[in-house]
Amino acid sequence: MSRRLSAFSRIALAIAPVVVLVAACGSGSTPEQGAHATYVLKVTDPGNSGPLAVGKRDGTFDAALAPLGAKIEWVSTTPGFSSMLKLFNTGELDVSGAAFSPVVGALSKDVGVKIVAVADPAGQDQSGIVVRPESGVTTVAGLAGKRIAVNPAGKGEYITLKALAQAGIPADQVTRVPLQQKDAASAFATGKVDAWASFLVPYQEAKAAGAVEITTEKQIGSKDNSVVVFRTEILDERPDVAAKYLEVLQGLTAKQKTAPADFENVFEKSGPRALTGERLADAIRVGAQASVPRLPVDSDATDLADVVNTFADNGVITRRITAADIFYDLKSKLTPEQLAALKDK
Repeated sequence: MSRRLSAFSRIALAIAPVVVLVAACGSGSTPEQGAHATYVLKVTDPGNSGPLAVGKRDGTFDAALAPLGAKIEWVSTTPGFSSMLKLFNTGELDVSGAAFSPVVGALSKDVGVKIVAVADPAGQDQSGIVVRPESGVTTVAGLAGKRIAVNPAGKGEYITLKALAQAGIPADQVTRVPLQQKDAASAFATGKVDAWASFLVPYQEAKAAGAVEITTEKQIGSKDNSVVVFRTEILDERPDVAAKYLEVLQGLTAKQKTAPADFENVFEKSGPRALTGERLADAIRVGAQASVPRLPVDSDATDLADVVNTFADNGVITRRITAADIFYDLKSKLTPEQLAALKDK
């Protein structure tokens, strides 16, 4: 049994938003047409970069959703999908980017969310494990006897367990301190933990501040792919709204791949949220590699099983989540014509 401490338990979006092209489909409820939107889709606020930020700036989502009687409400969140679970439970948030791991953790806690889209791996050097320079640790094996901050039942804990297994280090030889990204950043900066399994913006910020990278998601063979997650109630009530949202976001993601510089510093060109120098160049590089997601396929179920088994084998979850539990069959909501168009994408 691993030594997990109870602790203080919230880039901008920890998991960058990714989407799949889905044709608009019918729904059980009839939307009010015209300018007066009555259905509100609550979406994680994107911050200063990425497809969501460009869509927010340009009003792309509201323009597309208006004929369906719907509009977007942007919700401020803390970094990391696992820190947003309360918002999903209370209906304060409807959709977000994520990864397999925190959704598995969410379903193990009976949070009503489902995955509608999966992206092939990309940007896996943007997540990994960093250590404090004075820790003396240079490899994953050196984590034995150390304290490492992880977001529990999320990407950080998955990365840690995969890295330890790859290095042949029993999980119980490392103390995993459960902290969400914001609190983990503080604990790492003040020396309360020796290492931190982190991702995306917080990970890059830690490295820029002098943290030493000892492994990345790519190096450990991570199967924790990026996904798009909706509150299940939204998918059941208004699949047409969900599909249109995804259609718009997929188009923006495709544009990011061809013109990644246009998707950085979207609102602010200077100041604390703006990227400059090497970090800006790196963000543009990663944006050019953005993976446009698609509806789940059989290989996604295999990757999901890797995450589930990693958690279950280490006592992180008690129930082995299956693909049927976690993937939402949006295809069943489409007309034959829409499904045929989708298969061509």
